[in-house]
Amino acid sequence: MHNPHDPRVLPLRDGVSPSCVVLPSRLQGSMLDFLAQRLPAVTRDDWVRRMAAGDVVDEHGQRVTPERPAVPGLRLYYYRALAHEAAIPFEETVLFQDEHLVVADKPHFLPVVPTGAYLQHTLLVRLKRKLGLPELSPIHRIDRDTAGLVLFSVQRATRGRYQALFRERSVRKVYEAVAPWRPELAFPCERISRIEESPQFFRMHEVPGEPNAHTRIDLLEVAAPWARYRLEPITGKRHQLRVHMCALGLPLRGDAFYPEVNDPPEGDYSNPLQLLARRLEFVDPVTGEARWFESGLGLRALR
Repeated sequence: MHNPHDPRVLPLRDGVSPSCVVLPSRLQGSMLDFLAQRLPAVTRDDWVRRMAAGDVVDEHGQRVTPERPAVPGLRLYYYRALAHEAAIPFEETVLFQDEHLVVADKPHFLPVVPTGAYLQHTLLVRLKRKLGLPELSPIHRIDRDTAGLVLFSVQRATRGRYQALFRERSVRKVYEAVAPWRPELAFPCERISRIEESPQFFRMHEVPGEPNAHTRIDLLEVAAPWARYRLEPITGKRHQLRVHMCALGLPLRGDAFYPEVNDPPEGDYSNPLQLLARRLEFVDPVTGEARWFESGLGLRALR
């Protein structure tokens, strides 16, 4: 596989790595025809401008021109760009850095990786730009709405060993959350269920069947009508903590997706999701050291 960070292809630009698209085995027409059809969010005129600026190249580092015939199986590299991107007015903090790992404390509202309407204002791009680490890659993800710890791999050579920690559930993850207090519920407790994608866009829900999601839940503090909880996800399904708490009748404070979708308008930061990735613990697979990291962020006071 060709390395998208190879400077002979396209270098890192403002913290953004080039994107890659592979031409299919059967096609006709020009490179421009293919790109305009495959990636219609970018207009033909904009592709022509990008090509003229040298921002579209093939896997050999050769510039792509609009009239150049499409070549089956060839990889093309280009820079993703957004006409408008809302600034996220909250800053991340780097808690730890060595030759293998970066640990960052992510604020609410900041996406981890480029997606949709976010590119420069993502944790990955900010850290690549700030630290000058072109191969930086997240080892795991947390939601844009969630604050707290995110681990990044610095180099490809050791990345798989850290990814295996999460795949093999060798990382202890501790979250804190604010949700309603229900005196009839007993803690600590566990929620074990099957979570799958909901027909409703972006949401997950519990369904009958073999369990694939497991969360341990304990009560830390009560100030009715709210309480603060410790959540330990044993598995890592998308939106798992939010779905499990909601299923217990404890929807997280500030949750814009559960139990109902109530996404705030762009630029409204008044009601952040009260969920924090507080602590990570694991044995470093490269150094053998016992590692633990704790977020310096906090949730809103209950009162």
